[in-house]
Amino acid sequence: MAAAGSRVRLDLNSPEFQDVLFRFESAELKQVVASLRRLDWNTLYQQTGFRWEAIEHLKAPNGARVYSLRLSQKVRAVAYRDGDFLRLISLHPDHDSAYER
Repeated sequence: MAAAGSRVRLDLNSPEFQDVLFRFESAELKQVVASLRRLDWNTLYQQTGFRWEAIEHLKAPNGARVYSLRLSQKVRAVAYRDGDFLRLISLHPDHDSAYER
C-alpha cells in the first residue's frame, strides 16, 4: 500500500458509475472530473471538502469498507479503497441515494 499522501489511482470501470457519469451535462461533468483529478489519499482522509464517510451497512467485494465522497455540490460517489486504487462503484446526483444501496 502506498503512503497516505500519494496520488489516488482511480478505477472508473464500474458500469453503474459510467452510466451516470456519461449522462451528466458538461458543467457537472467538469466539476466531477476536476474533483477526481485533485485527489490524493491525504486530502481524501484529512480534509473536510470531500466529506469521506463510511457507509456502515455496505462491504466491498474485497471485504473493505465502502465510503461515500462528495465530488461536487450535487454529486456523491460510492467507492472503496483497494491498495493504491479508489474503486468507484456508483455516482449519485441525489446525495441521499448514495446511502440507500
